[in-house]
Amino acid sequence: MFFINAALLGVGLAMDAFSVSVANGLREPDMKKRKALLSSAVFGGFQTAMPLLGWICVHTLLEAFESFRRFIPWIALALLLVIGVKMIVDGIRGTAKASGAGMLLVQGIATSIDALSVGLTIAEFSFGRALVEALIIGAITFGICIAGIYFGRKAGSVISDKASVFGGVILVIIGLEIFIKGVI
Repeated sequence: MFFINAALLGVGLAMDAFSVSVANGLREPDMKKRKALLSSAVFGGFQTAMPLLGWICVHTLLEAFESFRRFIPWIALALLLVIGVKMIVDGIRGTAKASGAGMLLVQGIATSIDALSVGLTIAEFSFGRALVEALIIGAITFGICIAGIYFGRKAGSVISDKASVFGGVILVIIGLEIFIKGVI
């Protein structure tokens, strides 16, 4: 049951990263396999690290973590809005280009920051069990992001001239969705 729960949690947490991966594939339909793997590894890595960071916070800084928790939706919204609006503007201007390492890191943080809260749900686990849970989440995120990039690349080659605008709109919607879920 532990593995099934971890896998389902991984799928749920990976949906934002999947959507961003689709947007990245749309933006860069000729993305090389190496970059797609690296991008997916970044998302998977952040989705692995954030629950563990949340677990550590629960076991050391619970009070500080609780006060920070209310800012998570705002941070995710701000990061994804900045990236999404930039993609939309670049797409309209025709200046869209491949995303760099800095943008990928910001996307990784923005899509995994809500996974910090998973630390609360796994707080009763030993560190070893929490690590296994986080690794399962990260592996599932990695696989889902590979699929998202592949899907985005295929769609991006069909709608290449508007792909950056569409990808930016996806990021703005994800930011709003994270914000609304976190505030309500």
